[in-house]
Amino acid sequence: QLHVVETGGGLVQPGGSMRLSCAASGSTPHPYAIGWFRQAPGRERVGISCISNEDSRTDYLDSVKGRFTISRDNADNTVYLQMNSLIPEDTGVYYCAAVEFNGRCPPKYYEFDYWGQGTQVTVSS
Repeated sequence: QLHVVETGGGLVQPGGSMRLSCAASGSTPHPYAIGWFRQAPGRERVGISCISNEDSRTDYLDSVKGRFTISRDNADNTVYLQMNSLIPEDTGVYYCAAVEFNGRCPPKYYEFDYWGQGTQVTVSS
């Protein structure tokens, strides 16, 4: 079973940058992908980005394309979400999650298996 922990959240000004980390521990016999989700105040959680167990496969929510970059460091089992040009609408609790879908990012409505506790990101002046 996997355990994932998010770190790196906090307060940042509009136009600023922030990098979130998702550290995975434990193990699973199946390859897994890692996704980032955001839950804004009073709104449902939405998928932001996903990366497969091979670095060449990534997905992004349209509203973050060109601003956010997901990456993986296989040496320490960590996935990063680099967020640039932040806007207030990016505010929310960010979660990382793992999914056993043959190591690939799943279809839109597929449920992820292992979730972190979330880290708060606030974009405000």
